[in-house]
Amino acid sequence: MNITIVGTGYVGLVTGTCLAEVGNHVLCVDSDQAKIDALNSGEIPIHEPGLDELVAKNVEAKRLRFTTEIRQGVAHGEIIFIAVGTPPDEDGGADLRHVLAVAGDIGRYIEEYRIVVTKSTVPVGTTDKVCGVLTDTIRGRDLAIDFSVASNPEFLKEGAAIDDFMKPDRILVGANDARAVERMRALYAPFNRSHDRMIVMDVPSAELTKYAANSLLATKISFMNEMANLAERLGADIESVRQGIGADPRIGYHFIYPGCGYGGSCFPKDVQALQRTASGKGYDARVLNAVEQVNNAQKYVLLHKIDEYFGAGRLDGARIALWGLAFKPNTDDMREAPSRVVLEGLWERGARVAAFDPVAHKEAKRIYGERDDLVLAEDPYDALDGAEALVIVTEWKIFRSPDLAAMKARMKNPLVFDGRNIFDPGQLTRHGFEYRGIGRTNHA
Repeated sequence: MNITIVGTGYVGLVTGTCLAEVGNHVLCVDSDQAKIDALNSGEIPIHEPGLDELVAKNVEAKRLRFTTEIRQGVAHGEIIFIAVGTPPDEDGGADLRHVLAVAGDIGRYIEEYRIVVTKSTVPVGTTDKVCGVLTDTIRGRDLAIDFSVASNPEFLKEGAAIDDFMKPDRILVGANDARAVERMRALYAPFNRSHDRMIVMDVPSAELTKYAANSLLATKISFMNEMANLAERLGADIESVRQGIGADPRIGYHFIYPGCGYGGSCFPKDVQALQRTASGKGYDARVLNAVEQVNNAQKYVLLHKIDEYFGAGRLDGARIALWGLAFKPNTDDMREAPSRVVLEGLWERGARVAAFDPVAHKEAKRIYGERDDLVLAEDPYDALDGAEALVIVTEWKIFRSPDLAAMKARMKNPLVFDGRNIFDPGQLTRHGFEYRGIGRTNHA
């Protein structure tokens, strides 16, 4: 099939590449000339394991191309995916300007039947708005051209997006006409060989499912962070609690790890957007409000622990090591990352930070530029030289089994603030470290 993807950000680039991988001819369109030039020269603008090789393979096979010409994209694709950004606007709702602008462009250039699919995460009712823009724009050309609209939300985890797309646990399609459903089934047939993973529903339900899924996962995280904070006050060990509740198959072990808060481009934005949607309908979504409040507060927990240890005003000129800048492992994404709250809080307290992250150095430089109080170390142990403390913010695998003797030898003060509970408190204590985890105060 000929497929067009409008938007070459995270979702668009992964979607287009994976659809090309199974034999489709995919044209990716983006208004950013510099990004398209970079993609055409083999540069990948995001870090996603395996994506660069897959893009190169499909470009070489001439199944994947990149352009800035939306008119060319509309002419090419039988199915046109809208995968542009929907950043939060000032009141927390999703900004749909780019989505609706693309709909207008499609309406201006469409000449024959097309299926227009919203792939971006959008509030309930957006696909109907896309339909309205298409209808009005085509009517303004004094034409009568048939088209279908559908919702096909993505469920890609950063760091595992290719596997998520190629081996999906579900494929959601919201559509109201049989023709669109039939063509979407054909498109996704290569991903359905073992069993049918495609779930067809009405458009509003598909749009809400995406927000509900991310909001529920965020709720689990905030709930565990609440329990961790309570465990500290009760003398309980949250790791034991986690294992105890996770053994219940109704709960399971996924997304019940306490820490220093969630970040990224999805959970914070989607919880806020769903809150805004509820508010717009006159409904007070109290659970969602609490989820966001708990998460925002949790990002400061490490700073509170640092203040408790050192005392107010005691960090002036102190060197603090920080392991992890990305909001999660296997990505360089620092959007809404807890590391940013920790970094900026340490600087406010007068500390100098030596940070290490396997892939997010470039992104950190883009955000913060050159600073005298920030060193981006090339090795995790180099960040420890002369450090008064180590703060762990991202649970990269490379941090899980370090050389504790080498760590202690390089640190001025063997103190660890573990924001992801990746270490065994007893083991660190036996090696002469002071340890402060999340919900593990009395189990060091």
